[in-house]
Amino acid sequence: MVECLRAQETEAKLVIVVINDGSTDGTAEYLAEQPDLVELKGDGTLFWGGAMERGLQYTLPLCSKSDYILFLNNDTSFSPGYVDALVRSSRENGDAAVGSMIHDESAQPPLVSIGARIDVARMRVTDIVDELSAIERADPAAFYFPDALSGRGTLFPVSVFGQYGTLVPKLLPHYFADYELSMRFRRAGVRLVVSREGFVVSPPVYGNSTEGMNLWQRFFSIRSSRNLRHTLTFFCLVGTPMQRLTAPLRLLAKAIWQGLRR
Repeated sequence: MVECLRAQETEAKLVIVVINDGSTDGTAEYLAEQPDLVELKGDGTLFWGGAMERGLQYTLPLCSKSDYILFLNNDTSFSPGYVDALVRSSRENGDAAVGSMIHDESAQPPLVSIGARIDVARMRVTDIVDELSAIERADPAAFYFPDALSGRGTLFPVSVFGQYGTLVPKLLPHYFADYELSMRFRRAGVRLVVSREGFVVSPPVYGNSTEGMNLWQRFFSIRSSRNLRHTLTFFCLVGTPMQRLTAPLRLLAKAIWQGLRR
């Protein structure tokens, strides 16, 4: 990811901020030898939401109103024109927040994710890519307009954070943190766009798999995309007052239904 940022063919000044949340794999030693980036350290308890919030609190005071902030995950790679493609897409769509398509080089076609569809009433998250024909999946449109954006390569105009706030890691420390943020912006009138020109390449399993977890971990681990508390919190935050009131019962009914289907 760092090398891909260094290779960007852009006249814009890029400030690279890496949040190292207690890594033990040699990342700290590598970062200490890189003079062109900023390392922010955590103790392993930040998770995604806390790490990105730490980065925002450091970065926002340094930015002007015309700047952009790009969220990236460490296991992504992208082309030298990636940053400019996202900025161009934002400007073409009225200072939109712009997400990235996700490609898996081992898949054919490589496109595996575009953006989230959120069905609040049914507490269901799907992906636009699942709506596409085989022809369109191989040759996607220039833009798509999802309900929420993944943090795996998303560009935000700096101004939206000052107007509508930042992440809420105390409520959503890991999964759903990116969706809640982008949906909050969308409700305030910020357009959410995913651009064909801006895509990242990620590993085959890029974050939301619960494979290898036992039943308790699947429903209660912070690292699980099926964490019941965080799922409930997310749908309460993005729902209407009535949906918030009925969210616990709807989540229970969904869990029972899924259990019966198995």
